[in-house]
Amino acid sequence: MNATATAAQSIPQSPGFNIPDPQSLPSLKGKVSEEEWRQRCELAATYRLAALYGWTDMIFTHISARLPSENGEHRFLLNPYGVFFEEMTASSLVKVNLDGHAVDETPYFTNPAGFTIHSALHMAREDAHCVLHLHTPYGVAVSAQQGGLKRLTQFAMIVHDDVAYHDYEGIATDLDERERLVRDIGPHHFLILRNHGTLTVGINCATAFLRMYFLEQACKAQILAQSDTAPPREEGPEIAAKVHAQGAPAFSPGMGDNLAWPGLMRRLARHYPGWDV
Repeated sequence: MNATATAAQSIPQSPGFNIPDPQSLPSLKGKVSEEEWRQRCELAATYRLAALYGWTDMIFTHISARLPSENGEHRFLLNPYGVFFEEMTASSLVKVNLDGHAVDETPYFTNPAGFTIHSALHMAREDAHCVLHLHTPYGVAVSAQQGGLKRLTQFAMIVHDDVAYHDYEGIATDLDERERLVRDIGPHHFLILRNHGTLTVGINCATAFLRMYFLEQACKAQILAQSDTAPPREEGPEIAAKVHAQGAPAFSPGMGDNLAWPGLMRRLARHYPGWDV
């Protein structure tokens, strides 16, 4: 059976199926390991931060986190299909296997087709504990441009030399695409999926989110700069390499996750409280 058919069978066919309100679920705190609960809270917060920054595509993209293996089996956290980013909670996240299927009891279902990209990178990269994939208008716009991300701004130069590209192959339902995704991203931490969107990986949610912040800002600034009648000024590779080296420490352990993340949590608490239930 092909991946498309498998994905289609996993999604209820009735137009009347019910998606429970995440706030109505009993909390899993104390019912899962401390490490799993910590990661659930961080991932739920990352979904809500994406909503706060306007990076959502309703329910049609994913942010995932890799859990410690259980009895040799790989486990991941993924969003329930039908729950909006701004209402995500730690207890509503679904624990899935390598195929994207739930391994614990849950009132929700997932979209295994959407996990194709994520599972490939989680398994190929030890540092890919969090995989953040978006379909923002600015990111998609840059992904559709012949030249991809250009060295127009400091935002862009900080990430430019760490950006890889993957050619469009249609909606990611073909499991064979995983090996090409892994090949194309290589050792990089930023991936532009041509005609599709953007992706970052990180050792944790904080780092993946900070990387996406810089990539999204770079894409937005590029589209805005190109709105002028005169072509924007692009810096050369030498200065871009210098800026990339200067900016790289922001993504190292103990920097972005310790400096930016606490402030993001405070901001989230003011705007979208309740993710950690």
